[in-house]
Amino acid sequence: MDLNTQIKDFIESQPQSKRRDVEILHTEIQKLLSGAKLWFFDGKDENAKIVANPQIGYGTQTMTYADGKQKEFYQIGLSTNTTGISVYIMGLEDKNYLPNVYGNLIGKAKVTGYCIKFKTLKDINKDVLMKAISLGMTGTDSR
Repeated sequence: MDLNTQIKDFIESQPQSKRRDVEILHTEIQKLLSGAKLWFFDGKDENAKIVANPQIGYGTQTMTYADGKQKEFYQIGLSTNTTGISVYIMGLEDKNYLPNVYGNLIGKAKVTGYCIKFKTLKDINKDVLMKAISLGMTGTDSR
């Protein structure tokens, strides 16, 4: 199955209450990060074991593990969970930056060192979210 079909199927599999928000975010992230590499992670490891919720990814970075091995991975991730939507902003060196800068500005969301989690788009300031996503692309290998 090709990448765009996987993403389309993922979005269409969401409950109607989340589907529209995910469609909006996917479209707006693609506009914001025009030309960024697009990914789809089905949430399974190399042994087909479920290790995470499926995610749409944007951009690229090189992750280096403790053992020195490297892996290309996306910089921004968009996922759903039982309570809402999560946007992952990977690779920020300062794990306090997102919560300190955006935590009080974004609205009704839980902001951690690399994740912004919210129930619906109407609960947050979407412009603030897009600024955080844009920041997350700084320092990627390519857009």
